[in-house]
Amino acid sequence: MKKAMTKSVALLAVATLGLSACAGSGSDTTSPKAGESSPAMSEKASEPAKTGEKVEIQYIHRLPDGKDMTPVQKIVDKWNAEHPNIQVKPTKFDGKANELITKLQQDVQAGSAACLAQVGYGEVPELFVKGMFEDVTAEVEKYKEPFADGAVALMTVGGKAVGLPQDVGPLIYMYNTAEFEKLGIKAPTTLDEFKAAAAKAAAQGKYIAAFTPDEAGYWLSAQAAAAGAAWYKAENDQWVVAANDDKSKVVADFWQENLDKKQVLVTPRWNESFDKALTGGQLIGHFAAAWEVGFALDVLDGTPYEGQWRVAQLPDFGAGMKTGPDGGSGVAVMKGCKHKAEAMEFNAWFNTQIEDLATQGLVVATKQAPKNPEKWLRQFGKQDVQSELAKAATAMNPDFVYAPGFSSVVTPMVEAATKAGAGSAKVADIFTAAQDASVKTLKAAGLPVANG
Repeated sequence: MKKAMTKSVALLAVATLGLSACAGSGSDTTSPKAGESSPAMSEKASEPAKTGEKVEIQYIHRLPDGKDMTPVQKIVDKWNAEHPNIQVKPTKFDGKANELITKLQQDVQAGSAACLAQVGYGEVPELFVKGMFEDVTAEVEKYKEPFADGAVALMTVGGKAVGLPQDVGPLIYMYNTAEFEKLGIKAPTTLDEFKAAAAKAAAQGKYIAAFTPDEAGYWLSAQAAAAGAAWYKAENDQWVVAANDDKSKVVADFWQENLDKKQVLVTPRWNESFDKALTGGQLIGHFAAAWEVGFALDVLDGTPYEGQWRVAQLPDFGAGMKTGPDGGSGVAVMKGCKHKAEAMEFNAWFNTQIEDLATQGLVVATKQAPKNPEKWLRQFGKQDVQSELAKAATAMNPDFVYAPGFSSVVTPMVEAATKAGAGSAKVADIFTAAQDASVKTLKAAGLPVANG
């Protein structure tokens, strides 16, 4: 974000993003600032194709298209066969997510951006403020019903929608039901139940969860969302940052107590030590992003633990049946798209092809669950995991959204979490780091902050 942003645009970014949670319940609440003109939203109406005119829509994505997956091209071919006047050309981007964002920025500046692009939820607010999206609110109103409210909220900024959700990563709880039965414990539904079960398991050298410092940014912020937190909102045209409020403190105290009592395993998530703890039977539970279901138990295939694990909802962090987002992405309409209505018609169709998208390893953002892959049925003892994930998707806190530059907040959180896991800092320091980094990042972007 350049500091050269005009005051009106800066204030628009504050006012609109603070209201984005309203979109989850279908509200179109806006403020006077949200109605001002901004490069973040095109004032030009969509140009519907003339009768008989052929329209071509470019769609750029990072879906894996791996073995045994329904290729994106094959999915799109079905659309193209049924819509001769709205032809879609998909392009797979093989680089990293941040590299795709850089490309999209360059393409928008050059006026050559694809109409549709896959973007991570954490990136939506920043790209919105940078003027990279079209306003497709009217179209989303027509198409949003099949999608989970919390997911729609993550693609909506102050009542202005930029696209539709594709996949989600709500936090869920995974556990080894056979090991739990041996210990005489059940999947915890509250934090107190978790702590009691964790103590009982630890006494037998087992851990029903791991504290994973390398995942702290999205993982712990999602738990704060499950506790009912809303880290970013706007009041009086200023950002209000609440990353270390009382609801986040619930999460900090929970993990601190478990760490102090040494009743959770401390290990990086993306390290062989995590898998070794699974295969060795030491780790028998995990606070996981929903997308981990597709591969997390692969290391247990052919072991005595195969088929013993199950999926449950996250324990209640004090806000009832809630969870938070840990990853996921949507398909946004990029600035300069000349045929927004047609692009959104395809967008809605594509992201409701749930059976095909599920083969790509996605946890679809729809309220309806696809069928369970054979591998999941085998690994999770024939449990209907997809229905459990769909339940989690609908339970995502719609008031929790990200701020521009949230990626800059993640690194300080991971650093603080690493120290907390090693015992040289407190878990509360992670949320203090999130608060300080959020304020610093917003100010560096030239945005007014009320409490920093």
